[in-house]
Amino acid sequence: MKLRFDREAALWACLILIVEVLIATVWAHHRWLRGFVGDVLAVVWVYFLLKVVIKANAFGLALVAFAVGCLVELAQYVATANGWHVQNPVLKILLGSVADWMDVLAYAGGFLLVLALESLFARPQPAQCRPSPAIEK
Repeated sequence: MKLRFDREAALWACLILIVEVLIATVWAHHRWLRGFVGDVLAVVWVYFLLKVVIKANAFGLALVAFAVGCLVELAQYVATANGWHVQNPVLKILLGSVADWMDVLAYAGGFLLVLALESLFARPQPAQCRPSPAIEK
């Protein structure tokens, strides 16, 4: 793991954030879009946020992004169990307010989507220079 700044990952994170804002506002009346696709993209967004500053393998970063989603879901469960309520409307949209196993399934879908995208768009690594065997006559 190494710290750095990845401009391409920052661009993807910004684009996904724009889509997430559109899902939460303009397309909010599409419940499946906001409830499932938004959660899938949330994990992808967290992945790219991490990738902006951390150079690590895709699986590890995707796993951390999935864990962040699961921790949010766990916090929602604990809040509900204790009768706590988020009053701020922006935080309520960002963090949600009801724990649901379908959200965890959506986060798993985001994890798998990240792995699929990374394997699809993986840049080929340059071949290592090795001396060729001597040709004998």
